[in-house]
Amino acid sequence: MEEYTAFAKIYDEFMDNVDYGSWCARIVDILKEHGVENGLVLDLGCGTGTLTEMLSKAGYDMTGIDSSDEMLQKAIEKRDISKEDILYLCQDMREFELYGTMAAVVSACDCLNYIIEKEELLQVFKLVNNYLDPGGIFIFDFNTRGKYEKIGSDSIAEARDDAAFIWENYYDEQEALNEYQLTLFIKEKDDIYKRYEEYHVQRGYELGEIKELLNEAGMDFLAAFDGYTEEKVSENSDRIVVVAREKGKSVE
Repeated sequence: MEEYTAFAKIYDEFMDNVDYGSWCARIVDILKEHGVENGLVLDLGCGTGTLTEMLSKAGYDMTGIDSSDEMLQKAIEKRDISKEDILYLCQDMREFELYGTMAAVVSACDCLNYIIEKEELLQVFKLVNNYLDPGGIFIFDFNTRGKYEKIGSDSIAEARDDAAFIWENYYDEQEALNEYQLTLFIKEKDDIYKRYEEYHVQRGYELGEIKELLNEAGMDFLAAFDGYTEEKVSENSDRIVVVAREKGKSVE
């Protein structure tokens, strides 16, 4: 069972509780604070392109990368309507390739938690550093171990008019791995509901681990916040937003 295949059909519908508008505003504020007023920006793990579209409308020249064809198809459908000039690429973030460097890279909605091996997350950070302009900015978020501990082994169910899901969660505290089985029921032709199943695994990280990996990747850690706010990180932070900077390239 692959991730974000059938789920892509209903992803936006069930993510309508996420305030992407405030997330985008906060990202833009951080970018401008660090001198990135415009230019090329990569959305790493762009999914259905909601944030990518918003950043494009904010004046950035956007590229989106995701490993799910199905999620990217939804993003392309949005682009066809909005007419935003966005390039979408289907690539694995652990080995992505670009045509040149970017002024900034963003990665939102706990995409990096899907990288469950530290060595592979290090590789992602190294690639980001490689594809950033000299002094370029990297903004990303991740779910903490504390968040997954709160969810624990629980089941969640939600139904809408044309779809429903059952989320069966299990958290392995020793390994810091959060696993969940998604059972989806999606209305298709002739009002028949079809059942799908997906299996997802994420790893909970702590800020100290992230700082170490950024340093090993050759990047400068600049700041961390409690979610998409200006608040400091605390032991109760569920989602942490990190700001880092490329170092190592010289400006010609």
